[in-house]
Amino acid sequence: MLVLAHVSDIHIDGSERNTARAARVLDHVGGLPVDAILLTGDIADHGAVEEYEIARGLVPADVPFVLCPGNHDVRENLRKVMLDGTEDGPAASGPVNQVLHLQGATIALCDSSIPGRHDGLLGDETLDWLDAVLATAPDVPAFVGMHHPAVPLGIPYVDEIRLGEPERLAAVLARHPQVVAVLAGHAHTGAATTFAGLPLLVAPGVVNTALTPFETKARRPIDLDLPPAVALHVFDEGRITTHFRPVG
Repeated sequence: MLVLAHVSDIHIDGSERNTARAARVLDHVGGLPVDAILLTGDIADHGAVEEYEIARGLVPADVPFVLCPGNHDVRENLRKVMLDGTEDGPAASGPVNQVLHLQGATIALCDSSIPGRHDGLLGDETLDWLDAVLATAPDVPAFVGMHHPAVPLGIPYVDEIRLGEPERLAAVLARHPQVVAVLAGHAHTGAATTFAGLPLLVAPGVVNTALTPFETKARRPIDLDLPPAVALHVFDEGRITTHFRPVG
């Protein structure tokens, strides 16, 4: 059995509130027997070095973790602090794609961020990287993740800035039948749907919760009072089951 703690949208901004909410979730999952922690973007709210330094200090040191950027992240600063990066120039600003090889599973997180924009896209470099990663272990179950969901979720202002050109991702996934599920963040709500014939599992927001239009008439329906939450993906006997857990 494989257990993945999927955390997203912690939006560290230096405030006590956001740091405390992120700490609650990461302390909680760090105390569970999880095989890895996945951070699917918007780790920092403004992409500042100081925000990543706070975030890095919250991630449990004894649990494998893998991450990808979101639309609020800055690649150079994320790479420098969260990944101990030393690249300069174009390499530092290139896509932050990461793979984690666990016993019995491959976790590939793709950079869907577009610097300076809030919508998402998987560029040629990233799609080629993903294709190669999946091709190296065709018999190992794989999980593919990114920040931006590839399909509408019924929250209009989020759907307007979802992943662009999702058919290009679908074409890659079609070549690799070992992919179990697609993971995402960005929407600030726990959600489960399908994409390219696979489960698409969206982690809840830590900083706040986005609501659907039928729950509120607000244009940007954000609930600041609901507790932060995490998705726990359990893969056992070839089946993926996701539990969404608020952390009080």
